[in-house]
Amino acid sequence: MKILVVEDDAKISDLLKRGLESSGMAVEQAASGAAALEQLHRTVFDLLVLDLMLPDVEGIDLLQKIKNRKSSAPTLILSARDAVDDRVRGLESGADDYMVKPFAFAELLARIRALARRGQHAPERLQVGDLVLDCLKRRVTRDGQVIELAPKEFSILEYMMRNKDRPLSRNMIVEKVWDVDYDGLTNIVDVYIRHLRGKIDDHFPEKMIQTVRGVGYLIAAQEKSSA
Repeated sequence: MKILVVEDDAKISDLLKRGLESSGMAVEQAASGAAALEQLHRTVFDLLVLDLMLPDVEGIDLLQKIKNRKSSAPTLILSARDAVDDRVRGLESGADDYMVKPFAFAELLARIRALARRGQHAPERLQVGDLVLDCLKRRVTRDGQVIELAPKEFSILEYMMRNKDRPLSRNMIVEKVWDVDYDGLTNIVDVYIRHLRGKIDDHFPEKMIQTVRGVGYLIAAQEKSSA
C-alpha cells in the first residue's frame, strides 16, 4: 500500500513514516498543500493521511481540491482539532475517517488498514473501448475475443485500465504491480508493455496502449467521430 502523509510537523511526519514503513507500507511525505497536489499529480496513492493545519492552505480546502480531481484514495484526517463541529465538517467534506492528536499509533494503523479494505471494493468489470477486463474471473476480451494474459500482464493491464486516460510512469507501475520501489525493475515494464501490445493491440486496428514520451504509458480508447 502506498500512502501520502500530508503533515507540516516534521517530527510527526517522520514518526508516521517510520511506523507505517515498518508495517510494510510505502510512504511519501508532503509538508504543504502545494507539495501534496504535486505528488498526487505524478503518483497514484492508495490512501492519504491529512493534517488540517497546513502552512499554505486550510486542510478542508485541500481535501475538496483532491476530491475535485476525482481521487478515489480514502482520506484519514489527523488533526489537533477535537471539536465535534470540526469532525463533522471534515467527514462531510469527503474524509473517510477522522482522528485527533495525540493518537495511539496502533489505533491509527488499525484504521488505515480498515480504510484500505474498504477501498478495495472497486469495480469488478473494467472497460476501455471494446477491451473488457473481468477482475473476478480474471478474464480479458477484446471485441469479444478472449485474450490470454500472464499474471503480471493481467495486473499491469488492470492497473492501467483503472487509470485509463492517465499517464503512468514506469516507477508507478513497478510500485503498484511489484509492490516495491526499485529503479532496476523499470526496464522490465517496457518488456511487459511490449507483450501486452502484442496481445491487446497488434491484431486490432485501434491501438490503445500509448507511449507518453518522458513519462511512461497510458491506455485509452479513440473517440468515435460523430456521423
